[in-house]
Amino acid sequence: MDWLIAPFEVAFVQRAMWGGLLVSCVCALAGTWVVVRGMAFLGDAMAHGMLPGVAVAALLGGNLIVGAAISCTAMAFGVSALSRSKRFAADTAIGLLFVGMLAAGVIIVSRSQSFAVDLTGFLFGDVLAVRTVDLWYLVVALAIALVIAVLGHRAFVALTFDPRKAHTLGLHPKAAQVALIGLLTLAIVASFHVVGTLLVFGLLIAPPAAAVYWSDRIPVVMVIAALVGGFSTVAGLVISWHAGTAAGATIAAVAVGSFFVSAICSAVRERFGKVGAASVAALAALPLVGCAAAEEPAVVEETPHGYVAGAEEMSEAQTRLVIADAGGAVRVIDLLTEKVTSIGPESAGAHADPSSSGVSPSPSGGDRAPTMGGDGRYAYLSSGGSVRLVDSGGWTVDHDDHRHYYQAPIRDVGAVAATGAGAGSASSGTDSGSADGSGANGPGASGVGTGTGSAVVGAYSDAAVASVVLDSGATILFDRPTLDGGVAREQRRVEGIALPYAERIVVADGSGRVEVRGRDGAAGQVHNATCPQPKGQAVTRRGVVFGCADGALVVAQREGDFVAEKIPYPAPTSDRASAFTHRPGSITLTALAGRDGVWTLDVRKKTWTRTAITDPVAVNTAGEGASLLVLTRDGVLHGIDPVSGSETAQLVVPGGPVEGQPVIRVDPDRAYVNDIRGRKVYEIAYNDNLRVARTFELDIAPSLMVETGL
Repeated sequence: MDWLIAPFEVAFVQRAMWGGLLVSCVCALAGTWVVVRGMAFLGDAMAHGMLPGVAVAALLGGNLIVGAAISCTAMAFGVSALSRSKRFAADTAIGLLFVGMLAAGVIIVSRSQSFAVDLTGFLFGDVLAVRTVDLWYLVVALAIALVIAVLGHRAFVALTFDPRKAHTLGLHPKAAQVALIGLLTLAIVASFHVVGTLLVFGLLIAPPAAAVYWSDRIPVVMVIAALVGGFSTVAGLVISWHAGTAAGATIAAVAVGSFFVSAICSAVRERFGKVGAASVAALAALPLVGCAAAEEPAVVEETPHGYVAGAEEMSEAQTRLVIADAGGAVRVIDLLTEKVTSIGPESAGAHADPSSSGVSPSPSGGDRAPTMGGDGRYAYLSSGGSVRLVDSGGWTVDHDDHRHYYQAPIRDVGAVAATGAGAGSASSGTDSGSADGSGANGPGASGVGTGTGSAVVGAYSDAAVASVVLDSGATILFDRPTLDGGVAREQRRVEGIALPYAERIVVADGSGRVEVRGRDGAAGQVHNATCPQPKGQAVTRRGVVFGCADGALVVAQREGDFVAEKIPYPAPTSDRASAFTHRPGSITLTALAGRDGVWTLDVRKKTWTRTAITDPVAVNTAGEGASLLVLTRDGVLHGIDPVSGSETAQLVVPGGPVEGQPVIRVDPDRAYVNDIRGRKVYEIAYNDNLRVARTFELDIAPSLMVETGL
């Protein structure tokens, strides 16, 4: 029976199961009356009539459930008002409002490109994304539905069979009709997040319709409908897990299938009696019995890719923003729940390994301005003589054809010494070339820091190694499993920029030599191609990128061997790219090009493009073909076509003229800009004319910022 139990060992599938069971109960209470009274068309129309409310709520950054409830209620009142007319039947009014509300919703969505993913979730649902708070909403909805069903039972029965007699008995049929529509609205609004509006109709209609074949008493029909819906939920999740199908759609399909099984059993029973029906049911259950009786050899399940003890696998990326101020105070913003977790300087080093450097965990001290880099899970905050490690608690493991999303407690891991490496020139600009599109940022990357210690200019990692690149020209390497265990212990240091790639370490040292070494640091393949004055780096799907004085050097693995290829600048220039920014997974990199332009490096096409713009302070892009996002010193965010160089959109950032060292972080859906003076972070919908989607207000100045979880 491992095939039946295995899916429910994962936390998000357990939440999906409980969410589906609660929805089944709510839909059983409302759906029974929909089936008995012949209100199916009204239920379908109300389910689709939620779209305008959800779209407006998403546009305004409000609660989607509230928007759905308002829209669905408006639909119900509209149907009630138009149904009073004697000129046409009630189904005509329902059809008109159905089309009108659906058209209004599509128009609203079509005006905002950023709603593409949200619309898919609205129509088809995402049962695997059910959160704990959603379960509590469903519990409240079930309690309310149960109260309405119990208190209104007599009135609903009388209204169903003889409205005139209901009026004679003083049961207030009009009030009962309103209460019944309210019950239907509650069921639809509570269920759409789980299976979506296109599929909610399946759970609302199919289980009660199947139950009608087994009983003619309303309470019994409701109980059977709840059981059928619960079976559909469990069976649908199991089938979805093993077959790789959409969970919500599979649940709805099983529910509809249960109706046809009930119809067939009913027909057989009428023709051959109860024995025949029992035989059909036995035949239907035979595959399950066979599976249960068979003895299967024990299967040793492999540990999921990227799993760490104490972590919880989730159904979607657990994206976070790690924010730090100049004094070392850290805030972690969960971008899904908007919860902010505080990590003060006093808590640093709580988990540091006693055998490590023994440096003070506080990032303050020295005369270097702090910087921070991120590798997709950890943030590395440097200032003075130490590098402090913060676990954001969210990360993604990309395993070719699929991904795993994990969540763990947010914590301060500890600190290691940043000193001890040879002196070197400071990095210029803002680095974001890690595997997750994060990197270092802050005043220490401006090229003027010469004080004590070394600044972080980039952080990168894979399953075995985490590397932190310093502006001194050295790299600190960490053993990733040890780090995941909560211990900040330096493994070794490498002179030069050292990046993990394809189970090797690719190094570009101060002399310009490029070498591919083993994990243990053993000497490896030295390339003829050189990288003079290496500064700036990135890890992409097409290889490691080093910024060189004469262009970019790409080191990639081809058929088991490592090859290096130089991408020279279009013409000799003094405005070289010294730090790269890019979206996680993208092969299009950007960089500042002096005070009057920005660079775009297309690794696939092997081309540089320089776009002129006055006084840029930060740049990034979502990828090939996407607009460049350039923030200028006057506080204006520009969307620029990378081919023509023309401006496609513009946003005056609410914080006004820029102070400090701003950054732009980009993920597949949104961009994030820090407002240091205003103590805010702006979430920008870059596919929707640079619309400000959300604003996160903080109690610290967000001088440093990286995004994790991708």
